[in-house]
Amino acid sequence: MKYSVLDLAPVPEGTDAVQAMKNTGDLAQRAEALGYHRYWMAEHHNMPGIASAATSVLIGHVAGLTRRIRVGAGGIMLPNHAPLTVAEQFGTLATLYGDRIDLGLGRAPGGDPAVYHALRRAGSDDFAGDVAELIGYLGDPHPDAPVRALPGEGTRVPVWILGSSLYGAQLAAQMGLPYAFASHFAPDALDQAAEMYRRYFKPSGHLDAPKFMLAINVFGADTDKEGLYLRSTMQQAFARLRTGQRGKLPRPVRDIDAVIGAGMRRAVDQALRVSAVGSADTIKRQLAEWIERYAPDEVILTGQIHDHAARVKSFAMAAEALDSLA
Repeated sequence: MKYSVLDLAPVPEGTDAVQAMKNTGDLAQRAEALGYHRYWMAEHHNMPGIASAATSVLIGHVAGLTRRIRVGAGGIMLPNHAPLTVAEQFGTLATLYGDRIDLGLGRAPGGDPAVYHALRRAGSDDFAGDVAELIGYLGDPHPDAPVRALPGEGTRVPVWILGSSLYGAQLAAQMGLPYAFASHFAPDALDQAAEMYRRYFKPSGHLDAPKFMLAINVFGADTDKEGLYLRSTMQQAFARLRTGQRGKLPRPVRDIDAVIGAGMRRAVDQALRVSAVGSADTIKRQLAEWIERYAPDEVILTGQIHDHAARVKSFAMAAEALDSLA
């Protein structure tokens, strides 16, 4: 089973976007050396703690620093963009870097109504149609077509559907596309979505059989206590997001309840429950449990950790755990 990385290019407190992008480049190179299969970036806007807003640009940066690992979007929020624009961007990436570019598509806004207005997009209400249009631009060349993605056509960049609801599972199944579920922050519909996708999958020119990716948070450290300490950064960030307090990635704390309150902590932990947290033995056991329960074709790991060195170590521990499970 392949394992991959999802990176939002976090901007920790005390640093800036320049350092965040350097960290992304370093982590990508290390992930490649560790045997990770993909390195995906996610589109978010108007967030001081995330530096991956210009997602395709950062993907190009990562692809230029690596040689073998697949690089792509996990994902591009398609309602924010014209399908032709995305096809041209990812067609250009595929032209530059060959057959190691992926394109994951989501239908969430990646921002609020003010972001929509700033992007000059009212928001498309035909996600399925936009996906089909985009795939068409990346498919076989049609010299007589009135609009062509140049570069882009003929690159056949693999398209994934991303989601945290049954809609995405149903669409991916109907279109015969691979499906990645956002279980790392919105796992409530995970069981139903995985079952629906597999049950209703229709073989296509893209896939003969369903391909399901499970997202898992990982906070690996020398001890279970230290893993919980590292996780407190993401707990704080999630709590701030829920209360409209945007900011850079918080420093970890020893007593998370004293910072966000026990009630909020329980709500956040429920949302972040698809996680592996602790020592090498603990994260190996927890990863094995998630894999046994959902039998994914691939897992994609993420983890918002304030200290870059600790984050690198966590991904290295996770790779070792997954290799030993294999």
